[in-house]
Amino acid sequence: MSALPITATGTAEPLAHGGDLSNIRRRFPEAPEPWIDLSTGINPVPYPIVDLAAETWSRLPTQQQEQALLEAAARRYGVRDPATIVAAPGTQALIQILPRLVARSRVAVLGPTYEEHAHCWARHGHDVAIVPDFERADVTIVVNPNNPTGRLLPQELLRQDRGLLIVDEAFVDFLAPSASLAGNLPANTIVLRSFGKAYGLAGARLGFAIAEGRIIDRIRDELGPWAVSGPALEIGRRALGDLAWLQAATTRLAADRQKLDTLLVSAGSNILGGTPLFRLARHPDAAGLADRLGRQGIHVRRFAREPQWLRFGLPADDGAFSRIGTALA
Repeated sequence: MSALPITATGTAEPLAHGGDLSNIRRRFPEAPEPWIDLSTGINPVPYPIVDLAAETWSRLPTQQQEQALLEAAARRYGVRDPATIVAAPGTQALIQILPRLVARSRVAVLGPTYEEHAHCWARHGHDVAIVPDFERADVTIVVNPNNPTGRLLPQELLRQDRGLLIVDEAFVDFLAPSASLAGNLPANTIVLRSFGKAYGLAGARLGFAIAEGRIIDRIRDELGPWAVSGPALEIGRRALGDLAWLQAATTRLAADRQKLDTLLVSAGSNILGGTPLFRLARHPDAAGLADRLGRQGIHVRRFAREPQWLRFGLPADDGAFSRIGTALA
């Protein structure tokens, strides 16, 4: 029997990400439980989930449920027309789809940044360059605010005409609305918004793309029917409509960010930047500090290309802060 003629993409080693404790547990089997995972930029205090109707799990999601979510997302993100938003099973799914919708192009990724952007475009044969600033390209990709540096580019810079612009706003939720392009979208621009990071529900796998109708239609066709689960549609609708919870989370995260910065500086680190959900620090012995924390059951994010960098997500509560303070001391 002959093989099916499947078109192959480029191959590459899988990228390292935070959030998987399996390897770190094997490295430090004697570490105390429970582990404190600070390797991700996810809100450590998630949006509370109430019981969902049984049919939410037993039936396929309906168009009415999806539309209700898109209307809630439009209100939350300041988007005038819900038809310019599409929901996906996480922004990572969108990051992997977009390179398939564009002819082979010159792609500039402002970096260093979240590596999956360059990785996915390169796998599909695009000419990808990681650049420190804007330069001529067919497609420009910006993470704003940036992961892991926290750099926030001004709107006037992003609005300059430079071909297709993709702006990943995964960490913008706790900033002022003016930091986002979603409410006043420039032409030929795609904005990606993450639900799971801000609302602490990464397991729901929910994200959004915001763009003009012709682009949204192409993305929707590529995603296919029932792309987002019924539970994610309902949880997302409720959470996105709860502005009181968002404001309380914003206040709490600001206070916790200052508390974490104080601990890191007292342990000999310099704060390089970050967002409301994580801090980026430089330490002269970052590897040794990460190992010391690992032996205490605390996981932080390291960067192979920047050996003095460590990224710290925010702790969830006073008990976690206490353990981190003791380990750093």
